[in-house]
Amino acid sequence: MGKSRNPRRGGAAVEAVVEAVDGGLAELIPDRDRARAWTLLIDGAPQSHVDLDDPTYLSFEYQRRLGHVIDLVAPPGRPVHAVHLGGGALTLARYVAATRPRSTQQVVERDAALVQLVRRELPLDPNARIRVRAVDAREGLAKVLDGWADLVIADVFSGARTPAHLTSTEFLDEVRRALRPGGVYAANLADGPPLAHLRGQIATAAARFPELALVADPTVLRGKRFGNAVLVGSDSPLPTPELTRRAASDPHPGRVEHGRALLDFTGGATPVTDAAAVASPAPPASVFR
Repeated sequence: MGKSRNPRRGGAAVEAVVEAVDGGLAELIPDRDRARAWTLLIDGAPQSHVDLDDPTYLSFEYQRRLGHVIDLVAPPGRPVHAVHLGGGALTLARYVAATRPRSTQQVVERDAALVQLVRRELPLDPNARIRVRAVDAREGLAKVLDGWADLVIADVFSGARTPAHLTSTEFLDEVRRALRPGGVYAANLADGPPLAHLRGQIATAAARFPELALVADPTVLRGKRFGNAVLVGSDSPLPTPELTRRAASDPHPGRVEHGRALLDFTGGATPVTDAAAVASPAPPASVFR
């Protein structure tokens, strides 16, 4: 493990943590503006931001949008059963624990060394009901009981790309199995022009969920730049008006597409199966500069 000093506002110096994990080189960089906040990078790509003093603070744009989904999946404060595919620094699991006390959560994060690093350097609230499994996301999902989850969040990246086996209708069949009736699926997707991956993922989700919504920066939806989009699916009507209001009021306002407009956005893309699935596209190097 290596450490380097990173001055914060006020002159105090805090050490960054640099350590090899299964997925590459992990760096925990202290936030200059928040006393006990850290950004996790893997091979230079930002993965998570965590504020240990305020786990309800979501710095990353896409995590804020997933936070809105968490807020709307059930009445405020009500405990939920949540499954997180992809753990990173456990930002969203911490958020659920803080905003919905007594929730029971399962986190599936394949990188065991990363899990160990995060637990050591960014310890979880001991009262949080969070179980972390260090296995492949689909393997871990298969162990979730039928109808157990109120919410399944997919935020899995390997080398800044979503693995192919987490992009198919067969994968979403497993998600549907784990969700209770009326449960919600939310996925962090990354794509850039010409948005072929995003369009295919919407078509794939539409083959399994009758209700869909997509939240993204308008410039991403117009194919002007590479970025993240949050896709939300359920077998029950989604709180689209409130999701739209919250996304529009974010520091970086997002647009919500749903219904016919969202299906039209797919441009005739067809659902992805295991046999044809490929990983999401790699982001251009300029994204992380």
